[in-house]
Amino acid sequence: MNRVETKRARVLVVNDDPSSVHALMEILKVHYEVSVATDGERVVEICERIRPDLVLLDIVLPGLDGYGVCRRLKSNPATCEIPVIFFTARESIDDQIKGLEAGAVDFITAPVHAPLVLARARTHIALKHHADRLRELALTDMLTGVANRRCFEDRLKSEWRRCRRNRSPIALIMIDIDDFKQYNDAYGHQAGDHCLARVSSAMKHTLRRPGDLLSRYGGEEFVCLLPETGLGQAMRRAEELGRSVENLGIPHPHSAAGPVVTVSRGVAALVPSAEIRPRELVRAADAMLYAAKRAGRNRTMCGPVDLTAGQTA
Repeated sequence: MNRVETKRARVLVVNDDPSSVHALMEILKVHYEVSVATDGERVVEICERIRPDLVLLDIVLPGLDGYGVCRRLKSNPATCEIPVIFFTARESIDDQIKGLEAGAVDFITAPVHAPLVLARARTHIALKHHADRLRELALTDMLTGVANRRCFEDRLKSEWRRCRRNRSPIALIMIDIDDFKQYNDAYGHQAGDHCLARVSSAMKHTLRRPGDLLSRYGGEEFVCLLPETGLGQAMRRAEELGRSVENLGIPHPHSAAGPVVTVSRGVAALVPSAEIRPRELVRAADAMLYAAKRAGRNRTMCGPVDLTAGQTA
């Protein structure tokens, strides 16, 4: 029987001492994908990008020390669930208490003992994977298998902050299955549920980047979040989403949009700033979705984000 190959967990070693880095890499590289950082200031950025399963962190670093790094990781929603183990030559109880209060899950003192390092790493990575699975279940729509609305709202907030910090655009596609009530009325809700599952699966498979997110927004409505994406690229992705559904060829003779199941799409994109709230992006994409439906359905519409909408009390 062929073994199923599983993705190896990622460990980030943060230490500016070459001998310590070498020793830890020799221990860990057999079992894990290992990355190295030597500067405390860049650790949060690296963790946001590669999302390691564990950080082995020294206390003494140039610039921002390990305690400061750990506090930043724990205060950032994108990285707060990553377990941090302090690995240091400091042995005092006060240092250990300070590290645990900063948010670390464990504390290993030098010199390196390979079995101890591996045992601690294995334990905390397993605990993280279990917690990740529970969070995934809580943030997944059980019918379609894509993210649920809560997941979308959480990700929108975190990606909004990241794109604002990086001065990058963020785009949103609101999607609605055309004349879905008529589909349910004609074929029944069980067939409607099967249709929702097929449509969501087809759309999800068009997404290529790990950061892109398809969520069920409610009923027959979906939303696609595209970080670091401008309006032109988002329009192209919306067209791909529409084709993926139409190509399923699910019969729908009761639809005004065509003989098979189709979707309407509304697209909006902007560069976040302090003056704009994430809901403005959602409102703009939703307005474009309704414009697509009014224009005849089974199409993509986009337009400028009206930043004055919704500002009245």
